[in-house]
Amino acid sequence: MTGQKEPAAVRAWEQNIRRVTPYVPGEQPQGGRLIKLNTNENPYPPAPGVAEALRKLDAGMLRKYPDPAASALVKALAEAYGLASEQIFVGVGSDDVLGMAFLTFFNSERPVLFPDVTYSFYPVWAELFGIPYETCPLDAAFAIDPRDYDRENGGVVFPNPNAPTGCFLPLRQVEDILRHNRDVVVIVDEAYIDFGGESARSLLDRYENLLVVQTFSKSRSMAGMRIGYAFGSPELIKAMQDVKYSYNSYTMSLPAVLAGEAAVRDQEYFKETVGKITATRENAKKRLAAMGFTFPDSMANFLFIRHRTVPAKELYEALRAGRIYVRYFTGPRVCDYLRVTVGTDEEMEELYRFLEEYLAARD
Repeated sequence: MTGQKEPAAVRAWEQNIRRVTPYVPGEQPQGGRLIKLNTNENPYPPAPGVAEALRKLDAGMLRKYPDPAASALVKALAEAYGLASEQIFVGVGSDDVLGMAFLTFFNSERPVLFPDVTYSFYPVWAELFGIPYETCPLDAAFAIDPRDYDRENGGVVFPNPNAPTGCFLPLRQVEDILRHNRDVVVIVDEAYIDFGGESARSLLDRYENLLVVQTFSKSRSMAGMRIGYAFGSPELIKAMQDVKYSYNSYTMSLPAVLAGEAAVRDQEYFKETVGKITATRENAKKRLAAMGFTFPDSMANFLFIRHRTVPAKELYEALRAGRIYVRYFTGPRVCDYLRVTVGTDEEMEELYRFLEEYLAARD
């Protein structure tokens, strides 16, 4: 006897379990006074009409299945963006929409291409659905090189602005990728597009293989409601609908549809909130740079920061001990960076004050 426990025998039924490395969501801290800047949520409430729509909801309506097509929400989105309803797909957050797109369009034996530093759900979906993939390294400035996507592949997907870097790929370069990939579906994941840059939506008329995915979680302050949507040619949207109806036809709840419709129709509040966040972000760039931080020029609602002398993990742990939550990644190219969501001006001032005091005490 060595005192060591013998490994348990693998039971027969365990041999058929699908094994994947799961996506790791950001921490959701609970309790008293804290500043939460780790999951790219909007620090402002949704449009006033959202609460009003939910107040008017008759509980008796919940006994019936919701409209599987979410027609009211699709109609509101079509009117807001000047598209036909047949060009819009909706789902339970952009993760649901993206997952459905992977399942629908990436069925080739050729690898799907996406950046090496990007949204970490992409490799999870690829592994879960058995999709071959290859990553294309970002350059030293964390920028996408369109030339990396000029080769045989089974599809292309990338966020714009990218996550977690916040870097925006200009529309002419997005179109360059599309021009060189006309025989596969190209997905542009625009979760953060409302905070800066030009949407690829304007390219839909020229590229029937383009799918543009957006979300209510960031700019519309509705992460808790889970609403995502995609723009594409009627052929792409129909293909996604067919897969959805073969998998789970009733994906969106009635409250989500009603709340989403109300949010879309209040464009004035939407623009006001986005304006406040972008102004705070630009001020944050100045304040953090003055403290010795460097970062890509983010066009999202977060900054990807690195201090010139203090390790990111040390700062992350110090901030967490001070009840200020930011995101720390452990990957080889990103382990010296922190991703900091743009909060309210008051929250950001507390962040600056903590960092200034910590850095001064460390000198």
